Amino acid sequence: MDALGLGPDALMTLLQVVMIDLVMSGDNAIIIGMAVAGLPKENRGRIIFWGIAGATVLRIGFALLTTQLLQIVGLTLAGGLLLLWVAWRMYRELRLSSRNETSELGDAAKVPKSARQAMLQIIAADVSMSLDNVLAVAGAARDHQHVLWFGLALSVVLMAVASNFIAKILDRYHWVAWIGFAIILYVAGDMIWDGSHEVVGAVRKA
Repeated sequence: MDALGLGPDALMTLLQVVMIDLVMSGDNAIIIGMAVAGLPKENRGRIIFWGIAGATVLRIGFALLTTQLLQIVGLTLAGGLLLLWVAWRMYRELRLSSRNETSELGDAAKVPKSARQAMLQIIAADVSMSLDNVLAVAGAARDHQHVLWFGLALSVVLMAVASNFIAKILDRYHWVAWIGFAIILYVAGDMIWDGSHEVVGAVRKA
């Protein structure tokens, strides 16, 4: 690893960043997959592409501003609240889908999901989770900027691979969407919990 310019400290940091990306990119892929699951299959590729492109731009922007972002108290809390709003919208869609599936009208009662609705959910989630991902990776990478940028690239690749796959699973097994919803809700709650403690700690020091 020394030949690659990675000493023991940088290698350990790299492993931490990879683990963070595996978890957080998976969460983001779940949101994108759930958002496009209600769309016609011919529209999914385009929406997934723009969703991932948006997440990439946000991650680059946040990565360039990590030092300033880490100094903003309450940013994690705001991101968690935004993600909670995304979870609420998805919960409403899941409830509507469940009622339609059990109704006598079946598929005829379903209202097709629009590309605009899917993109709105993805953009809101991208802002929240891209922020959370970059802050977590920046916290782990610290002074290893090359590791930070590697983590950024890895997160984008993982999202691209996982999003379409998750959407296909949701098409076949609708109940899996509730597991995805629970994961999104947990991530939002975790961000709100950490952000609240950050705000309280800052207020006490003031």
